[in-house]
Amino acid sequence: MSESFDIVIVGGAAIGSAVAYFLTANPDFDGSVLIVERDPTFAQASTALSSASIRSQFSNPLNVQMSVFGAQFFREFAEVMAVAGDKPDLNFREAGYLFLASSAEQTRILQENHQVQKSLGVPVVLWSPEQTQQAFPHLRVDDLALASYGLSGEGWFSNTGLMNGFRKKARAQGAEYVIDEVVDLVCEDNSVSAVMLKSGRQVECGAVVNAAGARAQKVASMAGLTIPVEPRKRTLFVLDCAHSPEGSATVNEGRLPLMVDVSGTFCRPEGKFFLSGTSPNEDPAVNYDDFEPRYEEFDQVWMDLAARSEAFEAIKLVSCWAGHYAFNTLDHNVIAGPHNQMDNFIFANGFSGHGLQQSPAIGRGISEWIIYGRFCTLDLSEVSYERVAQNRPFLERAII
Repeated sequence: MSESFDIVIVGGAAIGSAVAYFLTANPDFDGSVLIVERDPTFAQASTALSSASIRSQFSNPLNVQMSVFGAQFFREFAEVMAVAGDKPDLNFREAGYLFLASSAEQTRILQENHQVQKSLGVPVVLWSPEQTQQAFPHLRVDDLALASYGLSGEGWFSNTGLMNGFRKKARAQGAEYVIDEVVDLVCEDNSVSAVMLKSGRQVECGAVVNAAGARAQKVASMAGLTIPVEPRKRTLFVLDCAHSPEGSATVNEGRLPLMVDVSGTFCRPEGKFFLSGTSPNEDPAVNYDDFEPRYEEFDQVWMDLAARSEAFEAIKLVSCWAGHYAFNTLDHNVIAGPHNQMDNFIFANGFSGHGLQQSPAIGRGISEWIIYGRFCTLDLSEVSYERVAQNRPFLERAII
């Protein structure tokens, strides 16, 4: 393996591998790419511990557009990522998101978000409580004022299938992967010139892409840089229902959606079970190695789901785990592109739970900036580092 690469990507899960794929797939790029991944099992990677879902129901047009591209990319994923006839299966279930609103404020936000989505041609409908119950008869709707449902382009998929598809195709296209850890960066004249690996090797580089997930600030600090990204814990619960509501819906071939309750608790099918979680009452930054589930959140999940549907009154906890959001404390959205004073240090950080669904758009955008010096297909300048430097949040109201 060469000790000099044009691009070194720190982090080899979905985001880093998406960047590597789009770089090596572009005929205008003839450089070399190295992906450095510290953990070959990905056991604690945000990718592996994610709820692996995608939605177009955002309030900001850019987030909507990124997800629209992501959904189309997921539909074509098996063909695009095929290697020697082997086609990865994302098992993409376009069963939709169902956002519920009860208060006047929640209703107003759904209505305003809908106007943004409608202007971009997204197939999202607003339902009255009666229409919501007709579509999903097991839901209690007495307290609801409005619901928003995605007819297509929303649902869930295989997180490891996405990551492994990107990884295998990027490698087939010439990207090199190494199991090692970046422990320092060599910087000269406001530029990164080399990465130092835990193994003792020094690799010279033309540019570095920070795709280190929740550890993004740890990598940025090696270059003397600061970004407002820290690990925040999210616990997911796998539930078994004594009387499953699956199949009781009449919309979208009888499949249940990913439901976001007025309480903030969400739930979606997961095989014969259900996957659920809730927004924690307290949400402090945690240690990089703290993956202990917050078991006490199960009581809140159970209470919220049982109040919404009789089907969830008798449930059993099958398993649970905790993962980390790479949480952007400025505005809960991705930071994409170069640092404003060190332009060969490139961010792909702070997704705050949106990483997998935005990985195709961000991977494509970062690759365009590296090759052409600008974002070509979709302008990502709104989520560039410049807003961090100016303390100017990129506002998004539809945060889960």
